[in-house]
Amino acid sequence: MLDFVVAGLSANSVPYVEGLELQRAVHRSVVSGERPDTVIFLEHPSVYTAGKRTSPDERPTNGTPVIDADRGGKITWHGPGQLVGYPILRLQEPVDVVGYVRRLEGILIDALSDVDVVGRRVPGRSGVWVGPVGQENKIAAIGIRVAEGVTMHGFALNCNNSLEPYEHIIACGITDAGVTTVSAVIGRDVSPVELIAPITSRFQSSLAVTA
Repeated sequence: MLDFVVAGLSANSVPYVEGLELQRAVHRSVVSGERPDTVIFLEHPSVYTAGKRTSPDERPTNGTPVIDADRGGKITWHGPGQLVGYPILRLQEPVDVVGYVRRLEGILIDALSDVDVVGRRVPGRSGVWVGPVGQENKIAAIGIRVAEGVTMHGFALNCNNSLEPYEHIIACGITDAGVTTVSAVIGRDVSPVELIAPITSRFQSSLAVTA
């Protein structure tokens, strides 16, 4: 069984620290067996978060505060127009963290096909990318943590957000590629809520395959 929770979108976006507290509460409940695996969908107000591997030169150039997060990966931005997903899932033993990241990428790639976006993987890099080889732009970032065999954090999919905040950081530590949004790729406005159903469907299919 897999539960889905829409914690807050658009005007009801959830501050990052509150979202983290929600994740931790759900994580404790999944670890203890009190609730099933759960995927939380939300938007955050504008914020930079830095994973454990972030170096000083990758932080904002404009003095914007950064929240240090207990996830893998480097620095990224969250904000209006970006769909954030926090899957709180118990992984099968032996835990395969890389395999789980590939699974998330596959779910997002398949879901994006429903809105005519051709996403793909880039060897040696996490997340979902669009564009020809050598001219890739990142459309979804992934950063996770696994504690007691259960996942936290997850993905951030750029839907119709501004790209201006990325100009002040080295997003995900990558200097030779850009970022884009679903709306920019297909030329029409696509809000985060439009991607929830396709992603939910792919999570359910993925669970059926791995169960």
